[in-house]
Amino acid sequence: MRPPNVNFRTLDLNLLKVFDMVMVERHVTRAADRLAMTQPAVSNALRRLRDATQQELFVAAPGGVVPTRQAEALWPTVRAALETLRDTFEPQPFDAGTDTRTFTVAMADATAALFVPVLADALEREQSRVALQIAPLTTRDPRGLLERGQVDAAVGYFPAVAATLAARDAATPVRREALYRCGYVCAMRAAHPLARKQVLTLDDYCAARHLRVNFAGRPSGFVDDALERLGRQRQVAITVSQFAIAGSVVQRSDLLTVLPRSFVPAIDGSGGAPDGQGGTADSSLAVRPLPFEMPGIEVDLLWHARHEHDAAQRWLRETIVRSAQTVAVTYAPPAPARAA
Repeated sequence: MRPPNVNFRTLDLNLLKVFDMVMVERHVTRAADRLAMTQPAVSNALRRLRDATQQELFVAAPGGVVPTRQAEALWPTVRAALETLRDTFEPQPFDAGTDTRTFTVAMADATAALFVPVLADALEREQSRVALQIAPLTTRDPRGLLERGQVDAAVGYFPAVAATLAARDAATPVRREALYRCGYVCAMRAAHPLARKQVLTLDDYCAARHLRVNFAGRPSGFVDDALERLGRQRQVAITVSQFAIAGSVVQRSDLLTVLPRSFVPAIDGSGGAPDGQGGTADSSLAVRPLPFEMPGIEVDLLWHARHEHDAAQRWLRETIVRSAQTVAVTYAPPAPARAA
């Protein structure tokens, strides 16, 4: 895709404000209303921007307009620049007790099950009027969501992003803060034949049938990768996209699954009281240490650099970080030690 060939000295920067609002609304008339402009004026601005960039940016569609690939590629840069300028020239104070804006945070279901109750408590204690929208996380790399402004923050396990950000020469507008760590465990119904054993062996594990959780669209998961390094594989009977579904299924079948240790109390309803064998007291699930090495889970908070100094976004991040401390203490004990 060729970059736009624009003479910046003669470019009317007001056109970029119109472009940004049409990208948000995907509708010329609604964008005009929000900009306090007429619909013909917005259409004229889009034509001028098309002429300046020598690229088609929008095509008409039922119910509005659809951005082209060129517009999608241009938008993150334009939006970041506009928000930086807005924060510089019009810094906005923020009071969670009076502000009614909505923040969107992306989380997988396992993370949301732990965070949302804690976040709800925090909002009630502060008598906050803001609204939180929890968006489903369907990728291990949410940088595109952050760059396009589809979410304000993402919370979860993002190993590839963490590795990129740790590189000395990493040039990325995404920022990261580590929240807490936990491990994976093997989960099964409490009456499963393998639950009678205190130690789950690799042979028993590979001989059983499994339910795999994969919401990132990969043909295999982290567990499959770990087994492949040992020259082993598991028998996957079902693949689902949510940990909650996995917990519900294994409670009623002889399938095994792998869950974050912190998530077990959320789906088991037992509160996480240890049963002395790596499971939980009075629970319908039994958990055992995995009989092979698996990387630990580093739960991170990601956000875009354009929000670095925004007071409202800073409040959101601080609220998430405080909530993560409660989650870590309550739900993220270390995984049981693996038997030698």
